[in-house]
Amino acid sequence: MPILRDVQTAVRLGRRLLTARGNRRDLAKRLSTQPALAPGSIEIAVYFADGPVNLYQVRQWYAPLAELATIHPVAVISRNPGTMLALLDESPVPAVYARQVVDLERFVDEQAPKIVLYVNQNARNFQMMRYGRMWHVFVNHGESDKMYMTTNQFKAYDYALIAGDAARDRLSEALWDYDLDRRAVAIGRPQADHFAGEPPYPADGRTVVLYAPTWEGDRAAAAYGSIATHGTTIAERVLASPEHRLVYRPHPRSGVTDAGYRAAHERIVAAIAVANTADPAAHHVYDDGPEMGWQLADADVAITDISAMIYDRLAVGKPLLVTRPVSAEADVDERGYLAAANWLRAEDTADVVARVDAAAHDEAELAELRRWVTRYFGDTTPGTATGRFHAAIEQLLARWHQVAREREGR
Repeated sequence: MPILRDVQTAVRLGRRLLTARGNRRDLAKRLSTQPALAPGSIEIAVYFADGPVNLYQVRQWYAPLAELATIHPVAVISRNPGTMLALLDESPVPAVYARQVVDLERFVDEQAPKIVLYVNQNARNFQMMRYGRMWHVFVNHGESDKMYMTTNQFKAYDYALIAGDAARDRLSEALWDYDLDRRAVAIGRPQADHFAGEPPYPADGRTVVLYAPTWEGDRAAAAYGSIATHGTTIAERVLASPEHRLVYRPHPRSGVTDAGYRAAHERIVAAIAVANTADPAAHHVYDDGPEMGWQLADADVAITDISAMIYDRLAVGKPLLVTRPVSAEADVDERGYLAAANWLRAEDTADVVARVDAAAHDEAELAELRRWVTRYFGDTTPGTATGRFHAAIEQLLARWHQVAREREGR
């Protein structure tokens, strides 16, 4: 009913307003005790204009940024008070609050960064990109074959750090008159060098199934989320098996636009709690923590939607199933890995345990996976991607100094 929807919308807006006011008040107190950055002390900035719900996009860069900061000073710029509060608690590099454009101007004047990195395509990126005398570099927050990965917005940045040959081929086909050889630099997946954390369950012989679905999307072409179509049955079947363990790690935005999707998510969370109560030795996991690594590396089989999680799992080189979107309008690009994916359709989820067991022991599929790993990420030997990331940064800094000298010599 329209009146009920209007009331619900008003309540949501009221809650957001109260939360925002509280965040601004708390942040003002925190910032009053934070030491100011010395002028000219930041060489590389990471620009992040989003709210807390999208913090996962910058969190996965924490470890690579922390390592980079041992060579070149790095800071994260936040535009949102809730995000800034979280960054103050968890970022391994300094965080700078720039709520207004005038704050950005002050940061640029005082710090004069040489490189600004962007982890997403937020429209507010352009408020930072108006400043010259620095390289604006898109690094993204994941590798995938989603339509997001071939947006013409790549052209807005001076350079892009991409994963590998698959990304290069996607951009070459999608973008007109884009100088890939000059503007796109392949670095692999440096985050994979920092997969960390210990699994919160014993090594007891159970087959560990990671179910890592994406959110429902904000338009029909991006409706890749499987929680409402596949997820409840996947959870039901895996939780019912005494030989399997479920690790459920949904996208942080799951259910933000679709109440039915959120309800399905909540049913899975509740089912995990019930299953653990019935069998405390099962150690099924609902994982919504900020740390990412053990989930991908430890699971025997992963079930993912069309999202960056596919490619993070590929970098591990272990079996995975990919949920097939139910919506005929979902844009599924099957020119890359998805052409060879082990698809799990909604109508097949009742047999998901058998599908998991088959995937876990299919040597031919594992050999095929290794071929795709090379195509998407190149050499995945530990440390190689980090080395390529650092080399790309050094090249950009060298180019910055070259251009600066040329301009000074005019």
